[in-house]
Formats: sequence, C-alpha cells, structure tokens
Amino acid sequence: MKGEMKELKLTVNGKPYELEVKAETLLVDLLRQELKLTGAKVGCLDSACGACTVNIDGKAVRSCSVLALQTNGREVTTIEGVADGDKLHPIQQAMIDHGAIECGFCTPGMVMSAKALLDENTNPTREEVKEAIQGNLCADEGYVKYIEAIEIAAREMRGGQ
Repeated sequence: MKGEMKELKLTVNGKPYELEVKAETLLVDLLRQELKLTGAKVGCLDSACGACTVNIDGKAVRSCSVLALQTNGREVTTIEGVADGDKLHPIQQAMIDHGAIECGFCTPGMVMSAKALLDENTNPTREEVKEAIQGNLCADEGYVKYIEAIEIAAREMRGGQ
C-alpha cells in the first residue's frame, strides 16, 4: 500500500541502520535524503546512466532501480564507504593519478562498478573491465582513461604484478 511505513534494517558502509521507510522509497532516495550520502547521483531514474551505482552485498547495482526495502538485512556500500579514512582506495587513487576524472558526475558509479569487479577478480581482462563499467555513461572524458585507471588499480591490488 502506497505510503505505508515499513521497518528496514540494513548496513551501509559498515554502519547498521534501523529505519522506518515508505514501501515505495527507492534506495537512492534513502541514501541521499535520509542518510545524507549524496555520492550516488540521480541522473536518469531508469537505470540507464549508472550514476547511482552502489554495491549491494558486493555486486554493483543501480540504486534508482531498487526499493529500499529490498536491501533489508543486506550490506550496502556507497562511494562514501570506499576509502579507508583519508587513504583512498586504489581505484580512486588510480583514477585521480591517471586523469580519468573530469566533471566527476559519473565517477562514483564508475568506482563502484570497478570495485565490484576487482573485489571479485583482481586480474580482469580489458573486456571484463569494459563489461563491468558498461552502462555507466560519461559525457566528458569517455572511457579509455577509466579503463586504464581500473587496470592500474587492479595491478596495485595484486601487489604491482
């Protein structure tokens, strides 16, 4: 029933939450409005741009296409939870060092898609990298620098090999 409040228990960036949410609340809205985690961007609201990508139980997911209640009992990681304090994740550092970031709007989604891939496979092929970020639209730089930065981060995560 629209407007009905439901209990939601989830973990976001390692922190447990117990909330009351409307049944129709999208995950992206919960993150941005209730939890004030604004790294997941609202671009299209139909899963086409990838700007709202977060990781749910380690898998890259478009948060505009998930009801908040679907994350009950699950672990959500947003771009705000990727760095370790002031130390950037190797993916973030490689993107900065390699000049893969221009306007930054698509960057959180790119990082989250790359993180899901590299958490599962630290030695992906170029085709696997391309597949992982497929659906993350970038109007500025394009994809070459992102792909190269993800490959650099993968080597770093493997210990430079």
